Amino acid sequence: MSNSYGKVYLVGSGPGDPELLTLKARRLIDNAKVIVYDQLPGKAILDSMPETAEKIDAGKFAGDHRLTQTAINELLVAKAKEGHDVVRLKGGDPYLFGRGGEEAEVLVKEGIEFEIIPGISAAVAVPAYAGIPVTHREHASMVTFLTGHEDPTKEETGLDWKYLASSPGTLVIFMGVKMLRRNMEELLKNGKEAATPVALIERGTRPDQRVTVGTIADIADIAEKVGVKAPAITVVGDVVNVHQILGTQKV
Repeated sequence: MSNSYGKVYLVGSGPGDPELLTLKARRLIDNAKVIVYDQLPGKAILDSMPETAEKIDAGKFAGDHRLTQTAINELLVAKAKEGHDVVRLKGGDPYLFGRGGEEAEVLVKEGIEFEIIPGISAAVAVPAYAGIPVTHREHASMVTFLTGHEDPTKEETGLDWKYLASSPGTLVIFMGVKMLRRNMEELLKNGKEAATPVALIERGTRPDQRVTVGTIADIADIAEKVGVKAPAITVVGDVVNVHQILGTQKV
């Protein structure tokens, strides 16, 4: 690696509660000179970025993509080649539907040193805050994470809906609000029971978190009625029933 280049830190900020930031993530944010950030970390964490840092909003939130992924890659490379250490701040964990792997590959190709700082993933933390354990001895012995909104440029889906519908475990769907109805229809069409419980958790782990519960058959209608909006995690499976017991607990 060239000593004249800066280093890029791919930092996961967790699901939104600032107290769920790792110590390492907090230290890097506090000492950062350049931060390229998404919106998913949430207002509390974004407001905590140092005033002295150069802050670049990369968007990447609910259809508001201020910069394309290619432009973000080029920005990280350019800033590092100018000699700056860069914090690339992402929600959740950078390598779980965070496109961190793609950014890391570009950095390696350009000869730029990088470090991954894992974050607590929304996949488990958001359901937990809603009183939903994604695994439970009486309800689910496996869990599958999937994207609810695939890359629209892909010629074929990367999701095996027949397999997903037959899974006896929990399904945790990222970025699934816009395509909720279609995704539920795919599960039904491939044999999933219509009465399977579903929870939509908006703004998980944050003060304004909201949980909407239904079934595969009716959750899309319920979501439209109450106005569910991204960011939200969708949980499908019997573990959702535990919300009735644990969802009243304050965290």
